Amino acid sequence: MHSKGRNTVVGFLFLLPAILTFGLFIGEPLIHALILSFTEYNVITPAKLIGWDNFKQFLNDDRLGLIYWNTFKFLIILVPMHMIAGLLLALGVSRILSNKWKYFYRTIFYFPVLVTTASVAIAWQFMFDFDFGVLNYLLGLMGINPVEWLTSPSWVYVSVAIFSLWKFVGNSFLFYLIGIQNIPKTLYEAAEIDGASSFQRLFKITLPLLTPTIFFVLITTMIGAIQIFDEPYLITNGGPLDASRTISLYIYELAFQNHTMGYASTVALSLFVIILIITIIQFKMSNRWVHYEQD
Repeated sequence: MHSKGRNTVVGFLFLLPAILTFGLFIGEPLIHALILSFTEYNVITPAKLIGWDNFKQFLNDDRLGLIYWNTFKFLIILVPMHMIAGLLLALGVSRILSNKWKYFYRTIFYFPVLVTTASVAIAWQFMFDFDFGVLNYLLGLMGINPVEWLTSPSWVYVSVAIFSLWKFVGNSFLFYLIGIQNIPKTLYEAAEIDGASSFQRLFKITLPLLTPTIFFVLITTMIGAIQIFDEPYLITNGGPLDASRTISLYIYELAFQNHTMGYASTVALSLFVIILIITIIQFKMSNRWVHYEQD
């Protein structure tokens, strides 16, 4: 066997675990969802083929418009919040000279990600409580009227966003911090010798070389925001009056509460298509602003 063929085989063997994992946990469920979308299935009785009925129901579902609008509201709110806050935290921690303090802040900011969402959501529900919550208590000390954090259709987005930022900003923070630490220090030293200010070093060195990390955080944060489930489910349960019900919550309701697996699969496929389209668009646009080392 030629060396080129041998290298191809070795490369394929290295990829094989990832291919098998993808096929087992993503490809196979996707195919099952596609098949189920053409059936009527309630778990108890065998699936029955019904053709395009689920897709017709999808097009005539009165709740879907509001639910998709809620989902995109969270996308618009959460993505900039997580990206900007994570970047600012990473820039701040990266400037700390002491490794002990750097490790301390890195632990503090990432620790909420490790805690189970259900446990901290209970605490945040008490904090958001209208009558006895600590947030309204603090607002009262400042002479501000209490806020209906969990019962107002307007404020419920703010409540979920605050909880999501506290709980998950550590993800983007850690990726940014790793990206910043991988930038060669010699570039900063050369820029400093040339008299570049801290802002010039930020915009001419840090941010351009950090664009691959920013792009990765953007893609993963957008996908997470579109699929948001834990925060509205545990904090508001989709209320009030579907005001915070997202598409993932609706799929859960259809599949595990109404036991309409066929229609739930149809809605899940629509979510998959939307995520796929947004991801492809982002990859196409990344050529304009993402700078890799070999560029």
